[in-house]
Amino acid sequence: MTAHSAERAHSILDLRDAARPLAPALPVEPTDRAAAIATWRGRMVNEHGSARVFTALVDQLIDAGAAAEWIDAARRMADEERRHGVLCGAVVEALGGEARAPALAEDAMPAHADVDRFEAVTRNILSICCLSESVAVALIGAERLQMPEGGLRDVLTEIWSDEVGHARFGWRWLTTHRERLPVQTLGAYLRVAFAHLEAHELAHLPLGGAGDPALGVCTGADGRALFYSAVAQVIIPRLEALGLPAADAWTTRHAA
Repeated sequence: MTAHSAERAHSILDLRDAARPLAPALPVEPTDRAAAIATWRGRMVNEHGSARVFTALVDQLIDAGAAAEWIDAARRMADEERRHGVLCGAVVEALGGEARAPALAEDAMPAHADVDRFEAVTRNILSICCLSESVAVALIGAERLQMPEGGLRDVLTEIWSDEVGHARFGWRWLTTHRERLPVQTLGAYLRVAFAHLEAHELAHLPLGGAGDPALGVCTGADGRALFYSAVAQVIIPRLEALGLPAADAWTTRHAA
């Protein structure tokens, strides 16, 4: 859920006090407790860190002269990502771990100084919402369907519902501003965005491991299959319908 950018220094993310009161009851005893803790702690870090992305997006929307509704929505999404981090930390605590870990690197949002402010913010909305969040909707939605009813599924349902809203924000932005979209340069950017999306997702979906569907932990192989399916069946067709050369950008992403 982040736009690609350069790494900066890490700090420690400590959500223990906020997370412990929210720890859900587990539906099953973990088959691999350490792996489940590592998965949910990683989600905790990524979700909480994504709040910075939406906060930076607020500033870029203001610079681009966006209407207040877009700016307010981006602020809400930042708050939701912080809440997601706490919820994932609550699962870590329920599993017997601690909701504490190195935070995401302090990355700078790409400024895209080579284009005007509308195209700059559109590139980042495309990368963050239409690509990353659409993939998150597919992955989390599939995990949620494999889980039994209960507190843990409720956690994942809340996160999934918000991610649906984040993806819709991006698709609504593109649709609303369709007549202003710079098709040629945005199409060229898509090649770069697709390449970074793929690298990011594969890094977070390593092959191996049995997974634990009842705890919302899918195998890397299943996650990768869902990723490629989401790109082919959802993202590319929707971008093409908006007049963007997404199929060609995906095919040529490694030449970016």
